[in-house]
Amino acid sequence: MSHKAGFVNIIGYPNVGKSTLMNALVGEKLSIITSKAQTTRHRIMGIVNGDDFQIVYSDTPGIVRRPAYKMHELMNRFIRTALIDADIILLMTEMGLSFEEDDVIAKIKESDVPVIVVINKIDLSEQSAVTREIKKWQEHFPKAEVIPVSALTGFNVSAVFQTILDKLPESPPYYPKDELTDKSERFFAAEIIREKIFLNYKKEIPYSVEVAVDTFKESDNLIKIHAFIFVERDSQKGIILGHQGKSIKKTGIMAREDMEKFFGKKIFLETTVKVNKDWRNNENMLKRFGYDYGE
Repeated sequence: MSHKAGFVNIIGYPNVGKSTLMNALVGEKLSIITSKAQTTRHRIMGIVNGDDFQIVYSDTPGIVRRPAYKMHELMNRFIRTALIDADIILLMTEMGLSFEEDDVIAKIKESDVPVIVVINKIDLSEQSAVTREIKKWQEHFPKAEVIPVSALTGFNVSAVFQTILDKLPESPPYYPKDELTDKSERFFAAEIIREKIFLNYKKEIPYSVEVAVDTFKESDNLIKIHAFIFVERDSQKGIILGHQGKSIKKTGIMAREDMEKFFGKKIFLETTVKVNKDWRNNENMLKRFGYDYGE
């Protein structure tokens, strides 16, 4: 029996629903999802296996139009890498969004890789507007499949999956069939904490924060986790902690509850807030946080 396998790289601007779509396609919550832009900072792989196929989805960081930090430059570099190693490019946009990065579109067209354009959030628009949007993208990519979806409600996600399966090249699997992702448990513990920070704090705080899991000790029924929460200023540390530590306690409880669902075990979670004044421009710190994407 022939076997199909390949890498499907999801590319688009922040907040268009890339993480929501990948989680729907994989069936697991691998990428953090909030209403704030730039929640995904790393390339996260989700693996879907069938008897005769393996799809390796890659949720890339959103394209940062005007990089302000070294971190943003590394995120954009990762997107360029995703254009090179894809078997299928899933270009994701949303209703009414103008795509300014002509160089990205040009690179996609030059690559000869099959393209699927996914137009998200169609549940918020009328049918006539959706029809116009489909036509616009068909003119951009005459050979591409253009699929309107609502990643949040699951509408037409099955059509995206079937189109991917049709375009997948014949290949043996790249990963063991029981693997769900290439990321470690420590990575997901840190991402869950970071998601709760996005949900619980406003303005620049979530964007000034990075989380690093210091210890991850697992026994039969319990996982003990200690994580550092890095901020850039002393004032931000005070905001993260909150009055009498109430804010960080709330964040910790929410993170622990999500971790217990994700890992299927009891979680003992400790967090320490530390100030590192320039972590978003510090190459050594960025490497420690996993932003070293190569050239």
